[in-house]
Amino acid sequence: MTTENTEHHYWQGAFVDDEEAGRRLAALPEAVEAALATPLETETVLAACDALAAALAEPGHPVRTRLAGHLPADEADAVLAELSAFLRRPQLTRKLRRELGDGTPHRLTRPDAKETVYEAWAPVGLVAHIAPGNAATVAPLSVVEGLLAGNVNVLKTSSADTLLAQHLLAELAALDPTGAVAERVVVLRFPSSRQEWLRQMCAPADAVAVWGGEAAVEGVAAHVPPGCRLVEWGHKISFAYLTREAWQDAATVGALAADVCLLEQQACSSPQVVYLDTEDEKEVFAFAGRLAEALAAQPAAEGQQPLSPGEEAELTATELVARLEEHLGLTRVLAAPDGSWRVMADTRPALTASPLHRSVWVKPLPRTDLLRTLRPMRRYLQTAGIGGSRADVAELSRLVLAAGATRVTPVGAMLGSYAGEPHDGVYALQRYSRRVAVQADERFATTACLDDLVRTPAFPAPDGPLLDKAAVQVLNDSVAAQDAELYFRSGGTTGKPALSLFTYDDYDTQMRAAARGLIAAGYDPARDRTANLFYCGGMYGGFISFFSILERLGGVQLPMAAGPDHRVTAETLVAHRADTLFGMPSYLWQLLHDQADLLRSYGGIRKIFYGGEHFTAEQRRTLTEDFGIEVVRSVTYGSTDLGPLGHQCAESTGGVHHLHADLHTLEILETDADRPVAPGETGRLVFTTHARRGQKLGRYVIGDLGRAVPGPCPCGNRSPRFELLGRGGDVMRVASYFLNYRRFLAIAGSDCGYSGELQLILTRTPAREHLTVRVERTTTAPEALRTAFLSGYEELRSAVEDRLLDLEIEQADLPAFTRTPSTGKLRTVVDHRH
Repeated sequence: MTTENTEHHYWQGAFVDDEEAGRRLAALPEAVEAALATPLETETVLAACDALAAALAEPGHPVRTRLAGHLPADEADAVLAELSAFLRRPQLTRKLRRELGDGTPHRLTRPDAKETVYEAWAPVGLVAHIAPGNAATVAPLSVVEGLLAGNVNVLKTSSADTLLAQHLLAELAALDPTGAVAERVVVLRFPSSRQEWLRQMCAPADAVAVWGGEAAVEGVAAHVPPGCRLVEWGHKISFAYLTREAWQDAATVGALAADVCLLEQQACSSPQVVYLDTEDEKEVFAFAGRLAEALAAQPAAEGQQPLSPGEEAELTATELVARLEEHLGLTRVLAAPDGSWRVMADTRPALTASPLHRSVWVKPLPRTDLLRTLRPMRRYLQTAGIGGSRADVAELSRLVLAAGATRVTPVGAMLGSYAGEPHDGVYALQRYSRRVAVQADERFATTACLDDLVRTPAFPAPDGPLLDKAAVQVLNDSVAAQDAELYFRSGGTTGKPALSLFTYDDYDTQMRAAARGLIAAGYDPARDRTANLFYCGGMYGGFISFFSILERLGGVQLPMAAGPDHRVTAETLVAHRADTLFGMPSYLWQLLHDQADLLRSYGGIRKIFYGGEHFTAEQRRTLTEDFGIEVVRSVTYGSTDLGPLGHQCAESTGGVHHLHADLHTLEILETDADRPVAPGETGRLVFTTHARRGQKLGRYVIGDLGRAVPGPCPCGNRSPRFELLGRGGDVMRVASYFLNYRRFLAIAGSDCGYSGELQLILTRTPAREHLTVRVERTTTAPEALRTAFLSGYEELRSAVEDRLLDLEIEQADLPAFTRTPSTGKLRTVVDHRH
């Protein structure tokens, strides 16, 4: 054990002595107000906890070694393993989702996308934690729960405790580079007799969490101010209930004995009483003998501290009274010769607390009397371990829950738990939080999250090597089975199709983010009637993703998918009054022009949200002027690997998007060096995704080019903006020159008014390279396009004049254009040279 010094209080990042702690305690209200002025990011807590969990799990890690010094040698491994398991990101994320419904529960978002009403879980403010003295992990983990809820936390540990809680939370704070965790943690070590400190702790608190029996709770409650939430984690009693089928089964009896002996009945979920579904006293006494044999077969306790005089006295008195009542025919006592266990059979069904330390009551209780017998003790009931048939378990579970129990488990698993399990009938994070709401007016119609108007989520700066698609595919091989629940393939537009793995929780997070982006772009779930015309099938996720997005928005949806029969599709749009189209630009362009007469006469299409490709400026003009479409915007900017990356807003034009800053960090690096570009310059877009379970997708070079857009956006959203400027694959090395597909597209639109699709085909002849510019059959003459390209693109003109390249303009019908089979996306550059 470590040697204790006088600085045994931890206060917002520093260890202090009694005198300094007392001085600061007097100013606790001011310290709380200062800390609460800046919201605590959920990701900040998760990242620090996950880093600490990894350190605790690594043998020889300095953090683990330091903390082990505050524990008995025979307990250190088990305690640190328990802490590590609790603090891992997947466990805490699951806890957040289970208890607060979302991985980022503090953001003010719309519970119903059709209304401008925003709700969130907000911290109560200051939580005072009064920890027990007999459970090393309870105190620090309660503070972690308070941090997950966003609170400032002040913890009291017993004067008899080691400094584990102080140093564990200090290590956690040290792993947070922002300092926000340290600002929200105070740990004091003092005896309960120091009432003035206890009063100063509780006086400014918004919630007080206390562990212990009735006397302990009453002692703290006296200091809880009016209106303050008292969260009681009191002593509880647990029991087993067996049907005849179960009590005659040797395996069930052995499992029950293991539950009794595990942790020497020191857990609230340990069985203290075993009830049998019978009125027959003989069956009770007979079962007591079988249970005694099973207890005798259990391994002896190891490393146990000697019982205190009070514990010894309670054991002796309880056993002595039970033996005296044997003469009245009421009881029968079976005990180990060395006193290491005892079974006390009692003919009276009333719930009786056990003196613990492998001491258990056996009583009769027919299920018809269960509710009447147990309900008077409902405040004290916790776990019921039920043994019986499937039908018995279903029926008895309802009965014991009605009687007041809060947990039902199989016999043999009473002390087990699962991530996110409620404790004593409540979720801790909800007890440490408030549900808050903001009602807004029509000015907020395109605002999906109020926080976006105030601040941008802060994440640590990305580090580590850059990843490309091939590197991510290698990482997929190491993804654990439980983290690979959903498989998607990329469309393969720019190369070989790749596989992307997701958990359903991650998928849900991403679909909700994309849904918020759609609202910002002008989608109205209360009024728009949407045809989902993305391609479907072959593990391609476009159609499925936008089905999920519209489902979360509650918007009217016609999940049609892109189909070859344009007439049927157009007739369906008209018949069901669709006014909004989701789909690939190339498919929507074909549909609108192929069925132009029908769709123009209908005149009901008002909005187009596109993805995967881009409409040119000239195409947008055609959609607006020829088809009367009012809104043409990106449905989202994203990738199969990373999910939604950016969204447009009502002020966005062309390729300008807002970053999904709650999901990703964006870097823009030079095209030929791994360093940031100068402000406003074009470079490679590099994304780091946060909070992906089972995968760390950091510094992913997605293959797109872009630039940062400076200044605040008129829409009010504070998230960073960037402009897409094509893919790295749009730039081709042709005849010793670099040519850009987007330059061809821009020249065709601006100089010739061309608004159709355009594709570049590269081949090689024996003499030189050959570039074919394939365009639609329109009124634009091929000669005019050729002239415009040569006059407007200097590098192209030089390559042709130097006889290094042949240039050809080819007119073709839309079916002749090469597309990706799974998505229908236009392949902008088709290179046949290799």
